[in-house]
Amino acid sequence: MTRSRNTRRPTDRPRDTAPLGVIADDFTGATDVAVALRRAGLRTLLFFGAPDRTGQEEPEPDADRLPGHDALVVALKSRMAPPADAVASSLGALDWLRGQGAGQIYFKFCSTFDSTPRGNIGPVLDRLAEATGAGTVPLTPSSPEHLRTQYQGCLFVDDVLLGESHMRDHPVTPMTDSYLPRLLRAQTREKVALIGLGTVREGGAAVREALGAAGARGARYVLADGIDENDLRTLGRAALDSPLVAGAAGLAAGLAHAYAEERTGRTLGAGRDTADDEREAAGAPGPPDGPAAVLSGSCSHRTLEQLAVLADAGRPGYRLDPVATPHAVALAEAALAWYDTLPPNGDAPVIYSSAAPETLRETQRALGVERSAALLEEATGLIATGLVERGVRRLVAAGGETSGAVVAALGVTGAHVGAEAARGVPWIHPLGEHSLALLLKSGNFGDAGLLLDASASSASSVEPADRT
Repeated sequence: MTRSRNTRRPTDRPRDTAPLGVIADDFTGATDVAVALRRAGLRTLLFFGAPDRTGQEEPEPDADRLPGHDALVVALKSRMAPPADAVASSLGALDWLRGQGAGQIYFKFCSTFDSTPRGNIGPVLDRLAEATGAGTVPLTPSSPEHLRTQYQGCLFVDDVLLGESHMRDHPVTPMTDSYLPRLLRAQTREKVALIGLGTVREGGAAVREALGAAGARGARYVLADGIDENDLRTLGRAALDSPLVAGAAGLAAGLAHAYAEERTGRTLGAGRDTADDEREAAGAPGPPDGPAAVLSGSCSHRTLEQLAVLADAGRPGYRLDPVATPHAVALAEAALAWYDTLPPNGDAPVIYSSAAPETLRETQRALGVERSAALLEEATGLIATGLVERGVRRLVAAGGETSGAVVAALGVTGAHVGAEAARGVPWIHPLGEHSLALLLKSGNFGDAGLLLDASASSASSVEPADRT
């Protein structure tokens, strides 16, 4: 089968100086993959949305003007978008990354493969593969540090098959099937192949041979089993020469380790060294001192547990009720008025729309799924802006859509990746802003005490191994 050639300008830089370019389909996933890259030794910059190449008053940033880096991560809000919209934003991100000299491209999707048969993972992969000239694309959602593993083509969550896990009841993307080749085939006309764990355990050469054999049989996408970090490092080494690689943060970390191994003994990356590079080399920065607050919109089981811990600890809480107040501005004004009644030096409060499944269904029945989501996102953005204007310096956001609303409302376009509050949940420090730190938490990440610990008056980073 003849593969399309790259229709976009490829980088002319050698791989040992070209940064890795990552396109992430949501904001919390972007922070997860960014910290995985940084942890593996790659200096990583995070951007929210690809800068628009048209209609700009100022020239877009280029690799020589950015702080020194080995990897660039572009965070999109495309996970729940219609396929056409997700494709358009992903190709825009690809254009920008290519403009910064990125060589290899990594498409980061969720470790629970959040996507129905009408989802956009397949369509985005199809267009990225065409644009990068990729013949076969290695991929896996396996991320053992988050207890997501792939075995015999099936995805497991906490040792439970995906289709039998809590993801079966996800309000937007219910995952009722666990077999990844079947899930992906429903979204693409391309052939999908599988590399089993036995082949992976034979090493990188065996995986590369299997990738070549799959491509010779006409397969474009090759899902690879992986159940531990060593498996993913093997896959990362095997994928070094692939123009396009895809998966969750686990494979990205394996790829980053392969980059670091290949570059041993030389200065890493692109751009020029800065004081920020020296600061990160000395140790990833934690959050600044100052008031903290939590904004939560995730309805995941883990986030609900974390909110219960906050309540048990006596933290002040305010619930956003869009049915009672179906107007974003009024909803935000009421929440901020409540915040203004709190003692100035008291415990960090939580403002939340998170709800148990039945309450969520009632809200969606009353307002409609799209209207209720849009209303809460707008209100959350207004609240985030109001909190920062009132002096909040550590803002914790729980949930992908909540995180997106916070970042957009605050006008954050790029960030340094700081210390982790939990595995895969780093503090981020907006570029040019030294008095504000954001913690963008995926709904299911962190142990039960994460929100309590991260918003404590003496919050600091924790050892990643201490977190789920």
